[in-house]
Amino acid sequence: MIAEHPQLSLREQCGLLGLHRSGLYYEPVPESAENLLLMNHLDRQYTRHPEQGVRRMTLHLRELGHRVNAKRVRRLLRQMGLEAFYPKPRLSIPDPVARRYPYLLKGLKITQPDQVWCADITYIGLPEGFAYLVAIMDWFSRYVLAWEVSNSMESAFCVSALERALSRRRPEIHNTDQGSQFTSA
Repeated sequence: MIAEHPQLSLREQCGLLGLHRSGLYYEPVPESAENLLLMNHLDRQYTRHPEQGVRRMTLHLRELGHRVNAKRVRRLLRQMGLEAFYPKPRLSIPDPVARRYPYLLKGLKITQPDQVWCADITYIGLPEGFAYLVAIMDWFSRYVLAWEVSNSMESAFCVSALERALSRRRPEIHNTDQGSQFTSA
């Protein structure tokens, strides 16, 4: 905190702290009552529908009779720290230190069950967000050997599905993408 000092001027104190002197005199302006009301509406709507982004939130506020534009709603949502909950792109980025496995299926003829298994993750849109589904399948018969659903993209639900499939049968090759869930420890 900067205070009166017998040997250091305000300029020198600000310089030592890396502050601008104008920051000493700045008093933040509190949000207007109208913005607080809008933020209250946005908070309630976000609690009900966290998947809605700026456009839908703007429409919601307009349906309630407020005259707002998307820029204002975006600013208020950022100020509140709210962001739409939806699957982001590039969810299957491998860990940079994770081991890379060779692709063993190039030119391979699949002629029998349990020769090659595959696994993949997809998301399922729900009214209140998303769920993630992992399925383990035999490539020859197209039979789903095991599946698991989770509300997060952690690797535990993938391991659980694989353990369930391996408790019954064993493949020669298990093929997946190089995503973080499949290359994690």
